Amino acid sequence: MFSITVPIGTVALFLLLAEIVLRFLPVWTGLHTMPVDAENPISHFAPDRPFVYSVGWDMHRVVRGCVNNAGFVNDQDYRRDDPLPLLAVVGDSYIEAQTVPYAETMQGRLARQSAGKLRVYSFAGSGAPLSQYLIWAAYAVHEYGARAVVINVVGNDFDESLLAYKSGAGFWHYAPDSDGVLRLRLVKYQPGWAVALVRHSALFRYLVINLRASYAIFARRSLIKWLFGIQASAAQNVVGDTDATADPRRVQDSLAAIDAFFRDIPEKIGLPPRDIMFTVDGFRSAESAESGRGTYFDLMRRAFMQKAKALDYETIDLDTLFVPRHERTGEHFEFPDDHHWNSNGHGVAAEAVASSKLRARLPH
Repeated sequence: MFSITVPIGTVALFLLLAEIVLRFLPVWTGLHTMPVDAENPISHFAPDRPFVYSVGWDMHRVVRGCVNNAGFVNDQDYRRDDPLPLLAVVGDSYIEAQTVPYAETMQGRLARQSAGKLRVYSFAGSGAPLSQYLIWAAYAVHEYGARAVVINVVGNDFDESLLAYKSGAGFWHYAPDSDGVLRLRLVKYQPGWAVALVRHSALFRYLVINLRASYAIFARRSLIKWLFGIQASAAQNVVGDTDATADPRRVQDSLAAIDAFFRDIPEKIGLPPRDIMFTVDGFRSAESAESGRGTYFDLMRRAFMQKAKALDYETIDLDTLFVPRHERTGEHFEFPDDHHWNSNGHGVAAEAVASSKLRARLPH
């Protein structure tokens, strides 16, 4: 009689061989977010470990980098006792920047340009919104003595600051208190056995992250989003990394989140407006700007910049640099299969900061 142990053994052997082979290939490793709770309220990654980033079944666009001693993607170790002034760069996956080598990132370029005069540290993580930026910016100021902060703002930062629209594991979001006032609330994160399994198995990482198998299985409730905070929009019409639909309720809620963010900056960060600057992502070409007119991203970026400027925060619309350069050279600032900035995009953002009034007031 044919034993069932034969096919089971064959499958087990195949899986074992696949695991061994994939361990020698550039499978995306992930960044291993640490537990976050009331005692450990700052989201960061497992410190002092290398990572590998790659895309797709063929693991192309390979980037190798490291998470530093403070638990952020940066080639520098962070020091609290360094006498050099500190410029902190805060953001989401655009600043986390697994997709490009550190030396080509905005913060890497600024650090190189300022070597010996100014420290440039980054505080960022995939999926973070405005509400979480407040926490990292405050951490940079109060723990590392940052004298100035640059916050990069992108299309999904507004509604996703609200707990009603997103619950990012380990992040702070706005939720109404008993009086209906938006207040910051922590979403705790404690990785379980499933996270440990994916983190430690090259085969599972390849299936879950590179092949994105969980999209087909779980649709919007993707394991990828749950395990790694990688954003996957179910919207068919996406502009600026977010659903283009300008639903009136969504717009109203997002404007309230923007108001709460600016309300909390003085208390949380503690720096005057002259020492905080915003870079705001754009459409990156005249054609995209025209086709995106009136979309949610268009309305929100305009509203955010208007509010910031009214409160005397230096605010740079990156499209004032993206669009002319695209017209002049035809170059693109994102990857063909990914809307995140490529090296060109990071170069434009670094140029914006380097030529800003805020940077001019810091040591050169």
